[in-house]
Amino acid sequence: MWNYLSLLPVILALWAIAGTWIVFAIAVANKSVQLENGFPFISNCGSYAPQSCIFGQVLNTGAALAVWICIVRYHQLRDWGVKTWQNQLILCSGILCALGTSIVGNFQEKNQKSTHLAGAFLAFILGNLYFWLQFFLSWWMKGLPQPGPRWIRPLRLSFCILSTILIVTMIILYSQLMRSASAACEWAVAMMLFTQFGLFAVDFSSLGGCSLHLQPKLDASLPQAPSGSPNIQTSQAL
Repeated sequence: MWNYLSLLPVILALWAIAGTWIVFAIAVANKSVQLENGFPFISNCGSYAPQSCIFGQVLNTGAALAVWICIVRYHQLRDWGVKTWQNQLILCSGILCALGTSIVGNFQEKNQKSTHLAGAFLAFILGNLYFWLQFFLSWWMKGLPQPGPRWIRPLRLSFCILSTILIVTMIILYSQLMRSASAACEWAVAMMLFTQFGLFAVDFSSLGGCSLHLQPKLDASLPQAPSGSPNIQTSQAL
């Protein structure tokens, strides 16, 4: 059953994919990038106004949606019985990927290249690690729920393998000054990472919703429950 949580990953994937290609189209239209000089990197397309403004907005919004998805996924895995340290490792890699995405959008290559590259490292390397950890967890933990059709798991594995190969290829080609081929690899990896986030719609389709619970702070001036009596906690649901 589709609900707002299952639509969230789809919205992220469509937003990010469409947004980056819109930035590319504007950059080509206003001659900010010259296709006759080779296929451009994503960051080259988003380095100059007005597309730099759109680029930053797309990536910042996408990063916020990604953090939300990572948190929902964390709680879903927790409810499935995943150990805390494993779940926290996955969550940290996902949040760092989102942070890197935001850094890439806010620190354009022409202005802050070192910061931009650090963000790209977090976005691509830790983003790929995030999905590898998800896959290894599903393979390692027998009996972990696998929502969706049977071909989803092989598809995710294929994306992880291809992303890893393309990231390594991208770095090698860039070091060999084959920038156009390296840029094509970058675009392919970005599209696959966005798509993998979108595939969480399958996992979230089994969720009915989520709520935020606030734990009131205990007032020391109030009488405390005697020892041995049940410890009753109250919460407020939003």
